[in-house]
Amino acid sequence: MNELLLGLRLLFGSGRGNRARFALMTLGGSIGVCCLAVVLTIPGILAAQDGRVAARQPVPPGHSATGVNRLPLWLERTDPYGSRPLVRIFLARGTEAVAPPPGLEDMPDRGEVFVSPRLHELLRTETGLAQRLPGREKGLIGPQGLARPEELVAYVGMSRDELSGGLPVTRFGKPEAPIPTVDPSTLDILRFTMVGIVLLPLAVFLSVCARLSAAERARRLAALRLLGMSAAEVQRVNAAETVAAAGLGAFLGLGEYWILNQLFSRVGLPGFTWYPGDGTLAGTTLLACLVGCPALAWFVGRAGARRASADPLAVRRAAVEKPPSSWGFLPLAAGSGIAAGYCAAGLTGHAPRDTFLPSLLIPAAIIMIGVGLVTTLAPLCRILAQRVARSTGSLALGLAMRRNEAEPSGTLRVAAGLVLLVFAASLAQGVLIQLDQATRNPSRIQSYDIPYEQLTGPQRKALERLPGTRGHVVSTQSSLVGASETAWSPHVVLATCTQLRAVVSSAGRCVDGQAMRLRGIGGTQGGATRAGARLTVQLEGEHRDLSLTVPQRTLAYREVEGSLVIDPESVLVPPSVLPRGTRPASATLTLVSASAPDVVRRVLDGIGHVAPTADVLPQGLDITGLQQIAVIKTLLAVGMVLGLVIGIGAYLVAATDRAVERRPQVTALALLGARPRTLRAVQVAQVVLPLAVGLLLAVVVGKTAESGYLVTGGGAIFWDGAGLPLLLAGTLGVMVVAALGALPLVGRRIDPELIRRD
Repeated sequence: MNELLLGLRLLFGSGRGNRARFALMTLGGSIGVCCLAVVLTIPGILAAQDGRVAARQPVPPGHSATGVNRLPLWLERTDPYGSRPLVRIFLARGTEAVAPPPGLEDMPDRGEVFVSPRLHELLRTETGLAQRLPGREKGLIGPQGLARPEELVAYVGMSRDELSGGLPVTRFGKPEAPIPTVDPSTLDILRFTMVGIVLLPLAVFLSVCARLSAAERARRLAALRLLGMSAAEVQRVNAAETVAAAGLGAFLGLGEYWILNQLFSRVGLPGFTWYPGDGTLAGTTLLACLVGCPALAWFVGRAGARRASADPLAVRRAAVEKPPSSWGFLPLAAGSGIAAGYCAAGLTGHAPRDTFLPSLLIPAAIIMIGVGLVTTLAPLCRILAQRVARSTGSLALGLAMRRNEAEPSGTLRVAAGLVLLVFAASLAQGVLIQLDQATRNPSRIQSYDIPYEQLTGPQRKALERLPGTRGHVVSTQSSLVGASETAWSPHVVLATCTQLRAVVSSAGRCVDGQAMRLRGIGGTQGGATRAGARLTVQLEGEHRDLSLTVPQRTLAYREVEGSLVIDPESVLVPPSVLPRGTRPASATLTLVSASAPDVVRRVLDGIGHVAPTADVLPQGLDITGLQQIAVIKTLLAVGMVLGLVIGIGAYLVAATDRAVERRPQVTALALLGARPRTLRAVQVAQVVLPLAVGLLLAVVVGKTAESGYLVTGGGAIFWDGAGLPLLLAGTLGVMVVAALGALPLVGRRIDPELIRRD
């Protein structure tokens, strides 16, 4: 305890410069803690949103329950609205009272509609959207019934006759949401990416903040050691200052996080919003910030004092710094070797099919590369500085390289944060590419499958003439006469030649009024049925099954690239073969339109107006995946912004601290006749050249790690050439900022007092 008190007395009684350094350490620590709190609360925000979705899920009665006919009915439909899901929940009252879902005071009556606040705003500007909600708006849904403020949800009151296919409900509330905001596997990827984007640079940043004025503090600690204090006591004296700064910074950082949470939860981020209560700090987050950061500062402080306490004379001004170890190349070589191996496997067409081993090796490789970039930077820059200093004829470049050769640890402190940031940017690009491949609709057309039995005759006719669609077909399953129930039988497509040509890219010599076997060109073929085989199609009601004969004539057709509207090896039958007033018992009406987002939105609005309770399946359009992509992109953008703040903060703190420590050497050079322009060139070269080497290395190994990750992801894209120019432009921008930031660190005023002690 005496050592801790001595450390605090030395802190506050050793001059204005030390107090300013303590304030900078505290401020830097608060920024780091704030960023850490943001990262750690993201899973809690997602869990709170999933909890509210689970609370509105219906609980059906048990198999042995009685009085089911008296219970309310529930039916949910989720449709795309652009790239966001529109959730429509249809409710029909029952004679038995059931508590309303969260966010509603009572069940809606027939013709009443309760909407979320964001949907209420859209209904005022998007008149077509009201077609999906039959009824008049009665009120708004409360926050406890919405996952997030921007969610599009509507409760629509219906009669029991209109909701005959609804599910009886005893109460609302289930343990888990049916579809989480972010899939658990995707959330694991997000967490790991956040570690690389934010937490690795954060550890470097906090270490830099804890070691401000390291040389001056080391000499002060060496003096205490020479005065008779033990090595452990000297380490505790140094740790007292760093722990005090980290502890105060932790409290300030949590306060900064509270302000940011209150601000951004009300403003929102693109694609992701939350309520202020969702961002409440959990106990584990508080423990990590209030205990973890001071603990890290304690170990950094003890490590920083180890050399001064063990060998006090080794930190004198004239002492030569020990060269960095070459063992730092080992983790970088190991991690890059693993990633390069997977790149070679993808290049030779042997991408791994097993996902277990890559799921272990790729994260391990990424961690080793991140650690290796930090441990490699000092020895690599020292080797480069030695060679450049021996070969250059420039005075400024020679002085800069000799300084980097004599003090390689200063290079590490200045450049490590920005180097890790560039490396993490490549990883973020790889994650976005993989997720985008999983949800993108590659076709230029969009098809919509609607069950036939859910449509009335007028609804079918209205949908077939729906504005915005380019065509429609009806397909149904047939049965092969004389075959077992499990045997394959072709689909029957009820369409004219005109209707067929409207939904495919090309069709051969199609003749209206004739049945033909369809054969897809370039697609996956099914089990072909021989000509002359007998098929039956079940019709609705008490009508006899329709009997068909597989025709001899074959019609070749080609699907629009990236789409599958017609099942291969189907049988094309003219609609006129159906008896008047009949329709297939289990058929699908497929509408086709262009895939432009505004066209898709208009078509879905029209379907919702004609058949509001019909189950619409847009093929190739994973609306849940698109929403997850939007959330992931926003969270990764938040991580990149935090990483950028941390990286630039680490650079500014380390570069300023290094410039202050070098003021005696700069003053000596100025007294020897060096011009201010030469000194500024020295300072820029000292910073920019090692930073350029580190950033170039980060780009190379980052793209290697990204490609290795994409190879193991199972997608079609292995090499992200499109993202390379942006990454190089960002790297060049970082170097320019670093150069500009180094210019003002050399002043015009010469203070001989700085070298009087030397």
